[in-house]
Amino acid sequence: MPDLPPQQAKPPRVRFAPSPTGYLHVGGARTALFNWLFARHTGGTFILRIEDTDFERSSDAMVEGILEGMRWLGLDWDEGPFFQSRRLDLYKETAAISVAGGHAYPCFCSKEDLDNRRKEATASGHQPMYDRRCRHIAKEEAVARIAAGEPAAIRFAVPEGGATSFDDAVFGKVEFQNADLEDFVLLRSDGIPTYHLSVVADDIDMRLTHIIRGADHISNTPKQVLLYRALEAPLPVFAHVPLILGPDKTRLSKRHGATSVIAYKQMGIVPEAFRNFLSLLGWTTGGLKDANGKDREIFSSEELVNLFSLEGISKSNAVFDNDKLAWFNTEYIRNYPVAQLKPLVEQEWKLAGFTPTRSEKEITHAIELLKPRARSLKDFASAFRGYFSDEYEIDAAAAAKFLSGNVPALLVELGARYLAATEFTEASTEALLRAFAEEKGIKAGVLINGSRVALTGQGVAPSLFAVMVALGQHRVAARLQKAVVQPVG
Repeated sequence: MPDLPPQQAKPPRVRFAPSPTGYLHVGGARTALFNWLFARHTGGTFILRIEDTDFERSSDAMVEGILEGMRWLGLDWDEGPFFQSRRLDLYKETAAISVAGGHAYPCFCSKEDLDNRRKEATASGHQPMYDRRCRHIAKEEAVARIAAGEPAAIRFAVPEGGATSFDDAVFGKVEFQNADLEDFVLLRSDGIPTYHLSVVADDIDMRLTHIIRGADHISNTPKQVLLYRALEAPLPVFAHVPLILGPDKTRLSKRHGATSVIAYKQMGIVPEAFRNFLSLLGWTTGGLKDANGKDREIFSSEELVNLFSLEGISKSNAVFDNDKLAWFNTEYIRNYPVAQLKPLVEQEWKLAGFTPTRSEKEITHAIELLKPRARSLKDFASAFRGYFSDEYEIDAAAAAKFLSGNVPALLVELGARYLAATEFTEASTEALLRAFAEEKGIKAGVLINGSRVALTGQGVAPSLFAVMVALGQHRVAARLQKAVVQPVG
């Protein structure tokens, strides 16, 4: 049967179809993002379908985890979510149509029989494929056995000669010899559909025009192409996107770090940074340069939507680089307006059980001061606590290094000088400290480093004198005068 032409309906219809047997992982999120970008770029429809027919492993908690991950990434869907567990009649009807058209047949082989035959084939050096014995059962006999209550699955009858091919928008023409494809199950004997049946039935029913999914599905595609042909449905445009690998060039897994999208949220990654980072894993904008002549990497969501195309998807696998993600996160936090960053910081405080004690004006000032140094939202609830509350911890290593010897006593005296100062600006605080250091015959850096630890609890911080102004005169004086009792080990 000749292929019907690929669907070219305008606007396109695409889908993301995760299985709720786990949370939304990085690979799935990238697939969802590419579908979302394509739909938004073309003015198409983005459909969310939950493939939950693995009843033992699927759960409502996993469904909610997937939805939470998509919402966090800003991937809003236009239709759905649809649940395959509620569409079983469609799959049974589709299987029946295949049988009626002579493209599928009942299979009465038990699991035990199939397992034994696979073992025998493997032992004899043959590929463990189904031997098609039920394919040759007369139709009348098959009907009678089913009527008598004998359990039967429905298998697709793969053509015994020739090849099955399809044109992939990423990999070009892909071809499989039919001899290498076994007669695959469509409907199990308990009435539960296999992946091949449910995905094709749904994609046809939902009028999908493009199937954008991971390259690990390429081997599934010829079977699905055969089923499209049997059902006399036009083929969608297939686009298989490259896999995501860990730094060691093996399939991304837990040994490389977190693979759940929500885990990255919990690590303090901001959603725009993660979305931008994911978009460039296996897709390129075509060599756009920044003001310095380097390849651009930072793109707003609007820019990503405008630039995205299937032609930009690479055939080569992508590498997930945690250091690169941290760089993206730093860049986004640095460039966030405070009004956009502050609610995210407040969510982090809530998760950490931390309550700031500064005024709204002081909090806003501190966030503005700190955002160029933040690598993660978690910094605002940990290393940066001293900017928002007087309840903060002193880093032991920093205290041992910078609050030793006579430094604490000098800081107590310096605090008294600041308390008595008539002016408290960046310039005046710096001038006072340097004059005090000269008076005591020590290097200003000794007092700067010690003051930084006493005031913030950390050995590194923004400009000390900007920090002093942000904290305020009385708070600076009080913290310096407590330096003598700060831990030093």
